[in-house]
Amino acid sequence: MSYIFNIPYRKNTKLKQVIENIKENKKLQTYWRCANVMAIERMGYTDHGPTHVKIVANLALRLLRILVEKNLIKPSIVENYDMENEDAEVVVVLGSILHDLGMTVQRLNHEKYSAILSIDIIEKLLTPIYNEEERAIITSEVLHAIVCHEQPPTNEPTHRILTKEAGIVGIADALDMEAGRARIPFQAGKIDIHAVSALSIEKVEVEITENWKPNSDKKPIQIRIKMSNSAGVFQIDELLKPRIVNSGLEQFFHVIAEITGEKETRIIEKFEI
Repeated sequence: MSYIFNIPYRKNTKLKQVIENIKENKKLQTYWRCANVMAIERMGYTDHGPTHVKIVANLALRLLRILVEKNLIKPSIVENYDMENEDAEVVVVLGSILHDLGMTVQRLNHEKYSAILSIDIIEKLLTPIYNEEERAIITSEVLHAIVCHEQPPTNEPTHRILTKEAGIVGIADALDMEAGRARIPFQAGKIDIHAVSALSIEKVEVEITENWKPNSDKKPIQIRIKMSNSAGVFQIDELLKPRIVNSGLEQFFHVIAEITGEKETRIIEKFEI
């Protein structure tokens, strides 16, 4: 089985070649299938396969491009290794598509299993696009993004995020929460706060803040979340908030969650981070 994998590579020829390699890598595609067998069919949880990782990759690329094009950040691979912004795009895309491979093993510590399973695949996806030294650097950055994408809802992160690319991948992963696509897994048919919260999220929109200018008090990226029920705040507070807070990029994001419609007896009017 092959999956449609469309990513807007623009003029980034290296990313274009990586995407072509992704489309041809049967082992990776089979891992995605296995991740969903484990997550959906065996655990009754939400999608962790090709649809999820494609959504995350597109979101991560969009966030990175906004931050770079607005001169808000210099990607870590550029800052530390004198590589290019195009290489940072490769890092966030690979981090996005590989971060949940460990679900093929089990949910607990899946980020660590993802890193183990990804090493061989990264090497193949980057060859012959990059030389040996460049492949080692990109592999290091991608593995860091994979391991750090899971962040607990506490002040003590499980894995300290040390690159901007890793922070972006974690936020993008959390943003895939529309229409029950929760990143806090919930079991189908089970009524609890996880399920109610996940099913409350109707729409997630990422946009550049209106009338934003450099050095203004406004944060440049606005994440607007529309909910049918205020229980959706649980998903946002437990998952998205720690990803943003621990990312090292908190100063760039403004999250607004609002209740849509008039059917619910509103517990809250608005929730902001």
